[in-house]
Amino acid sequence: MENLKIVYFGTPEFAASQLEAILAAGYDVAAVVTMPDKPAGRGQKIQYSEVKKAALQHELPILQPEKLKDPLFLQQLASFKADLFVVVAFRMLPAVVWQMPRLGTFNLHASLLPQYRGAAPINFAIINGETETGLTTFFLNEEIDKGAVIMRETVPIRPDESAGELHDELMMLGNRVVVETIQKIEAGIVCALEQDTLEPEGELKPAPKISKEFCRIDWSRDIQSVYNHIRGLSPYPAAHTVLTSTENGRIELKVFAAEMELHPSNEQPGCIVTDNKRYLKVALRDGYLSLTEVQQAGKKRMSIADFLRGTQLIGNWTALIGDKS
Repeated sequence: MENLKIVYFGTPEFAASQLEAILAAGYDVAAVVTMPDKPAGRGQKIQYSEVKKAALQHELPILQPEKLKDPLFLQQLASFKADLFVVVAFRMLPAVVWQMPRLGTFNLHASLLPQYRGAAPINFAIINGETETGLTTFFLNEEIDKGAVIMRETVPIRPDESAGELHDELMMLGNRVVVETIQKIEAGIVCALEQDTLEPEGELKPAPKISKEFCRIDWSRDIQSVYNHIRGLSPYPAAHTVLTSTENGRIELKVFAAEMELHPSNEQPGCIVTDNKRYLKVALRDGYLSLTEVQQAGKKRMSIADFLRGTQLIGNWTALIGDKS
C-alpha cells in the first residue's frame, strides 16, 4: 500500500469526504487537483473548495489549473509519478491527463451507470420517481460517464427522501466504495465491464446540468410528479414558484419541502388555500400539496408558519402554472 501513489481530483463536499477516506485508509496521496479559488457571496470573498480545505489540513500539494491542457500543469502533474488518478465530482479530464498514470484513472459517479449519466444524477433519480439508485466506479475514457465499470453499489430511495438526504447517504457510502475500488486495482483483481454489456432497466435516462428554468414548479402536472420535483431539487438548487394576486402583487418563493394530500380537489390547479397561520396548500388536479418549508426572495429559509406570520395572503392568491414568471 505504501508504494501506491495517488493524485486526487475533486471539488465539493462530496469529494472531500472520499479524500479523507483514502487518507484514513493509509494511501499516499501525492497531490490534489481542485478548481481555482473564486470570489463568492455579497462580499465577494475568495472561497476555497471543500477539497482544497481538506488538502490544506493534511498539508498535501495542491494544483488549481485554469486549463487542464496547460503545459505547466501537465509537467507538474507528471512530476508526481502517480500510479493512479482518482476523480470525484470534477470536470471532464482530457485524455492527456487520464492516460498519464500506469494503473489508469477512475471516477466515482452517483448513479447506477449506465443510467443517469451527467451532472445531476442524484436529483434526477428522485425527480423521476426512482425507488433505488447507487454508486458506480469506472475507468475514464473519451466519453463522459461511459467507461468500463469497476464496482456498483445499490441504495434504496425512500418515498419522502430529498436530494440533500440522498446526497449525504451516497457520500458516506462512497467513502467505502472508493477505497475498495483502489484496493481492487492495487491487487490486480479488477474485472471491468463495458457499459453496453450491463442491461439497464427500461430506457436510458440522462442527468443533465439543471437550469433555473427547469426548477420552476408546473402546477398543472399530477401531484406525485410535482412532489418528486420539489424533493429532487431540495435543498439545492431548490424548486421555485410565484404566488400572485390581482389585488396584492406577487411573491417569489423557493420550496424546499411539502406534503401530499391525496384527495380530490374542487379548486383549479394553482389555487392557494390557507388559514394564514399554520398551512398553505396549492391545489392540483388530483390533490393538494401543503408547503412546509419555503424561502421568500431576499429572506431566509423558514417553516410555513413563520412565513405566514410575516406575510398574510389576503384575497385570492394563485401559484403561476405556465412558463411565465
